[in-house]
Amino acid sequence: MITTKENINKEYIHRINLALQFIDNNLDGDLSLEIVANIALYSPFHFHRIFKAVVGETLNAYINRRRIEKMALVLMHRKEVSITALSLQYGFNSNSSFTRAFKNFYGVSPTEFRKQLPGKFSKIGITESKIGQEHLIFEKYICNSINHINWIEMNAKIEVTETPELHFASITQIGVNGMEQAFDKVLRWGRSKGILENDQAKMARVFHDSFKVTSPDKVRMSICILMKEPVVSEGEITPVSIKKGRSIIGRFEITPDGFEKAWSSLFVWMSEKGYTKSEETPFEIYHNDFRKHPENICIVDFYIPIL
Repeated sequence: MITTKENINKEYIHRINLALQFIDNNLDGDLSLEIVANIALYSPFHFHRIFKAVVGETLNAYINRRRIEKMALVLMHRKEVSITALSLQYGFNSNSSFTRAFKNFYGVSPTEFRKQLPGKFSKIGITESKIGQEHLIFEKYICNSINHINWIEMNAKIEVTETPELHFASITQIGVNGMEQAFDKVLRWGRSKGILENDQAKMARVFHDSFKVTSPDKVRMSICILMKEPVVSEGEITPVSIKKGRSIIGRFEITPDGFEKAWSSLFVWMSEKGYTKSEETPFEIYHNDFRKHPENICIVDFYIPIL
């Protein structure tokens, strides 16, 4: 995990990574301070302090945000799930309490959020200002959709296929600032292990949060090297795996400033073709170092796991 607090011990980061993974896997379960602290092998008092120093949020604030964001993603991608069932699954006593919490976070009710079809738009004001500040209309969606489909058909090769279980050695990165340093850190680790001597070695990025529902400064990612076998945690290096399953794969040759449009267009393509995103996280696998390309072109596969 890259952090501005350079004095944070790597062992702290390793243990906080254990807690972050546990939280993500148990958002619909009991995530009391005592339980999560025990996962990280700290007393509740020390864990609370260390978690905020590493992550930048208190444990309670982080869990509440992740639950609301998780529910927003379900509203976007799983139309068959009712708002009532969703609120009960994630620990709300009633629809009204869920609606208040959701509206405080996004500025609109869960019902209005779903009506606005956020999963189908390239931009709906979700960044630091979240949604609800633009009143999107159906005609705008049609125009955006056509533009995205036309663009992606000209700029990507897309296939839907079974992908094997994939294993990565990763460093956790929170927020978009410091991304290059995170990649360099993983590369140094890979060189020290002789992994990068193999011409087939590839870098990757796994998204644990979505930019559509999480502010850029809080999006959690894993900056990775694709491995042949699972790895064991080692300091800041943490194992990450993607389960075997079907994925939409888009092959792009783009500059770094084209990534946002590529992702938006691929999700529009997914929706228009009638596919549904699975619980697995989207990720990228890189086939070159764009910094060594004369035109800064990155050859990259975007993966959206689907049901």
